[in-house]
Amino acid sequence: MHFKARIPKELFREDGHYLGRPADFEDRIIERRIRLVKESPGFIGKELELLDIGCGNGASMFKMADTMRFCQGIEISDEHLAEFNRYKANNAIQNCDFKIADVVNSQPQKQYDRIISFEVIEHLDNESGLEFYYNALKKGGLLAVTVPNKWWIFETHGAKLPLLPWNRVPLFSWLPRSIHEKYANARIYTKRRILNLLKEHNFEIINCRYVTAPMDVLPKGRFKEFVIRSFFNSDTTTIPFKATSIFVLARKI
Repeated sequence: MHFKARIPKELFREDGHYLGRPADFEDRIIERRIRLVKESPGFIGKELELLDIGCGNGASMFKMADTMRFCQGIEISDEHLAEFNRYKANNAIQNCDFKIADVVNSQPQKQYDRIISFEVIEHLDNESGLEFYYNALKKGGLLAVTVPNKWWIFETHGAKLPLLPWNRVPLFSWLPRSIHEKYANARIYTKRRILNLLKEHNFEIINCRYVTAPMDVLPKGRFKEFVIRSFFNSDTTTIPFKATSIFVLARKI
């Protein structure tokens, strides 16, 4: 048994900012996020346009494509564009597009009916990037986001710690925010922190849930299936220590 270990250098910009690693198309976390979105009343619709902020390789957006009129993905670089285009072509998807945009330092060119943004907010240079989210959404439009959960037992984004290059540092995220954010590669959130942030940017909170750890980092096999079946089978949980992320559904008011 092993975990994904040292974080590749290519996941960092020249200024040392951590870009993150997009989930793979077959990862369980993708399925869980999309189920939560599709189960949200009124979120999907063939007449609606969707924006995926921080779309990565498009894994989440492509699973929404058959429920939307059009899906636009944006990323800060073209690092995942080739993989995006390859999957789009191989699956004959016609209503999805990819473009480069910096949500912290630019304004949206149009507004959308719905926005999804999974494990992105924590990577923004600063949280003022939420202004882009607000401005890119039509009045009354719905936003679905996930952010890493502070109370999950492993640090999911790694940290710049001496003698500890391992990606999944146990309990590091439980440290006070001032210490965590000094060394961590990305911010991390409690429910209160992410809800307050969205409220500060004039979003109305509809729903907030803990997303059960998908255990995608475990190698395939009987042990992984046993762990998932016995402890991490449901999409959401009321136990913070079993959740890797926090899902929030909000409305622009």
